[in-house]
Amino acid sequence: MRNKIVLVYPTYDGPPLGPPLSLLSLASPLLEAGFRVRVLDGAVDRVEELLETEIADALCVGISFLTGPMIRGAVAISRHVRRLRPDIPIIFGGWHSSLLPEETLRSGLADVIVRGQGERTLVELAHHFREGESSMRIDGTSFSEGEHAVHNPDRRAENINDFPTPAFSLADFDAYERQTGQRKLPFASSLGCPYACHYCTDQVFYERRFNAYPAGRVVSEVVDLVGRYRLQSVAFLDSNFPVNVRRAVDIARGFTEAKIRFEWTFQASTDLLCRMSDDDVCLLGESGVTHMGFGTESASERVLEWMNKKHQRIDEMFETARKSEKAGIRVTFNLILGYPGETDADRRETFHVMSEIFRKHSNVSFSPNIFTPYPGIPIWPQLKAMGVREPGNLEEWADVGLGSNHLPWLQGQELRRLKSMLKEFLQNNRRTRLERKKLVTRRSLLTGQALRSERL
Repeated sequence: MRNKIVLVYPTYDGPPLGPPLSLLSLASPLLEAGFRVRVLDGAVDRVEELLETEIADALCVGISFLTGPMIRGAVAISRHVRRLRPDIPIIFGGWHSSLLPEETLRSGLADVIVRGQGERTLVELAHHFREGESSMRIDGTSFSEGEHAVHNPDRRAENINDFPTPAFSLADFDAYERQTGQRKLPFASSLGCPYACHYCTDQVFYERRFNAYPAGRVVSEVVDLVGRYRLQSVAFLDSNFPVNVRRAVDIARGFTEAKIRFEWTFQASTDLLCRMSDDDVCLLGESGVTHMGFGTESASERVLEWMNKKHQRIDEMFETARKSEKAGIRVTFNLILGYPGETDADRRETFHVMSEIFRKHSNVSFSPNIFTPYPGIPIWPQLKAMGVREPGNLEEWADVGLGSNHLPWLQGQELRRLKSMLKEFLQNNRRTRLERKKLVTRRSLLTGQALRSERL
């Protein structure tokens, strides 16, 4: 009887982030249930070549992907599997499939869609296929029945502490090191964010609930993984790591007391970091935090209000940079340009404030992007009224991603003006950085001359 499940992660833009945590999280309950699991990652594996042997004795194939270019890889993999074994069930999962299950089913590329948390759902599906059951009454799934899509009831979200630790033993860390030169692990200590930003899909899945491991579990698991796999860096994928500030500080203290050195990074919002004392943030740096990413998005009060980011204050952007610089931690402020309603005056205000922060604090960098209308975000009715065309099928969504521009109000002269402002902003920052380096060099030379004079 077949009991092997093949899980596939298509290629994505940029260097590998490490083994696909989503698939390792799905694999662990399957292994506990007695199934065999093979994980293929397009970032390091020749997926189509390996599939020829891996699916020969497989029960089903699961493919997880995000909105954007990853869809092209998922489409190619699905078609390849169909050619090799037309009989094998193909399961699609991940954020995109969960947000648009009916449209994804219409592609004809998947037999089943897993919506939301997939750990329990996938185990039940595996039993269903192995036993050859005729009726698929499995919560959290969607499938086609003739010309119609059938959507079983949603599966209730579970506390992540009820799931086993992801199956990190299935990851080939040597393969990722060969690709990137670094032994790095993606790790999620929590799901969910309490905020409801209008451009974000997080609230659609997690309903603003913070679902987290306790600090002790995070420390023990990460320290064990770092030692076992000789990891140099751990990237925390939490939507907003320090929602519970005391928990975040306890994790940092635990890493420090463990006396095993590694770098770690996370994403946060500035208001939460500002709830930490200077000593707390310095403890983050001492524990190995080298970088934090912040969704500052804009420095225009009007635009922040339209984004439903009332928690985002301008003064706390400056304070975040100050606290982080004191702790020796690099920070990136993400910027969203072209948000509905944003004007040249709003952009000038954003660039002015960010330039001031950059001038005062040498640890800051910026990641500017044009607003991306992802599926499921709350402002889609407004976007449609403003002329944004929503993709009509799975493959069209492959063109929606960071770096793309689908905004009718940001074309032609308006787009050229924005690009010109952005270019000037970045050039000014480069000049500031060069001047800063020259000043440091001059001070070093003067200090060296003074020391030599004293010796003489």
